[in-house]
Amino acid sequence: MNLKRTIGIMVTLLLVGFLAACGNGASGDSDDTIKIGVLASMTGALESYGKQTTRGFELGLEYATDGTMEVAGKKIEFIIEDTETDPQIARQKALALLDDEKVDILMGSSSSGDTLAVTPLAEEYEKIMVVEPAAADSITGSEYNDYIFRTARNSSQDAAAAAAAVAGEGVKIATLAPDYSFGHDGAKAFIAAAEELGAELVLEEYADQAATDFTANIQKIIEAEPDYLYVVWAGANTPWNQIVDMKVQDHGIMVTTGVADLATLPSMTPLLGMEGFTLYYHSLPDNDVNDWLIEAHQEEYGEVPDLFTAGGMSAAIAIVEALKKTDGDTTADVLIETMEGMSFETPKGTMTFREEDHQALQEMYSVTLEESDEFDFPVPVLKRVLTPEETAPPILNQ
Repeated sequence: MNLKRTIGIMVTLLLVGFLAACGNGASGDSDDTIKIGVLASMTGALESYGKQTTRGFELGLEYATDGTMEVAGKKIEFIIEDTETDPQIARQKALALLDDEKVDILMGSSSSGDTLAVTPLAEEYEKIMVVEPAAADSITGSEYNDYIFRTARNSSQDAAAAAAAVAGEGVKIATLAPDYSFGHDGAKAFIAAAEELGAELVLEEYADQAATDFTANIQKIIEAEPDYLYVVWAGANTPWNQIVDMKVQDHGIMVTTGVADLATLPSMTPLLGMEGFTLYYHSLPDNDVNDWLIEAHQEEYGEVPDLFTAGGMSAAIAIVEALKKTDGDTTADVLIETMEGMSFETPKGTMTFREEDHQALQEMYSVTLEESDEFDFPVPVLKRVLTPEETAPPILNQ
């Protein structure tokens, strides 16, 4: 082979290599696309929560990007994976998102158990995870790591709202909750808040998360003779019908709880007049973001947004607002510095990620269940807005 031909081949090979490298840089996902892995219960006991959250998340991306689905010149893609409300599956799906899809950010999930199975992976892979709607205190408490930010309220925020409604000096209380992290954290947080106000605990009762028969649990509560029964529950298999069938209130026991999603409200008809709290109902927040959500959700789905739709939207807004501030940089250290103390506007008003534990401080609502002209079941009517300062939970990660 002559020298001229050899040089020509070498130049050609170098040129091909250069063009390939430039091509990869121009079209590679890591440069031009921000990928978000969304973990949600699209099946299982919390299926309705997963549907609400993912709907809200997609609408939130649309809202926060003015419909472009881009931030800082980069396209946003999101991949939804079904955890099936099973922690082991949640971990497997998260690993697939991190290893195979190479996501930049994680969001989810519906179950506290699922979420706690995944949060260590965020630290291991050095990826930010925005938690929504899982509420267990331990997520931003005993199991905290720096890569976790939570737009969802936590159980202590629920507890502060619930205790303020019913607790007082000498009031006897009992709790009923599902036997897993969400239930234990919720019950214990309420007990602590209520005891601080002078109440006395007479029974702390836990039932199987998948239970359909609560007879034995409710009988124990009746025998304990509390003044108030605080119920912590999530999922479709609620205990309300049996609480009514067993005439708990006829025994002088007042029931109080957080008002959940639209699907559970018909089962709460016998609790008409109950005083409690809620983290969201579409008619309660009075702000422009919520107005946009209601209109967009009705246009897209033909119905009003539900309990966790606003949470999914809040998580999306938080992510986009952070990425705007970092000019699209998804490096965890950069995002952590940006998001600590960051405030952003949501359907629930202004949220702020508390610097110490990355828990979003937010409004909640003291409500009464009243008859509705819109629905044939009772709905929460606002007594007063509980401010972020009122419902700020204790810092539990220290």
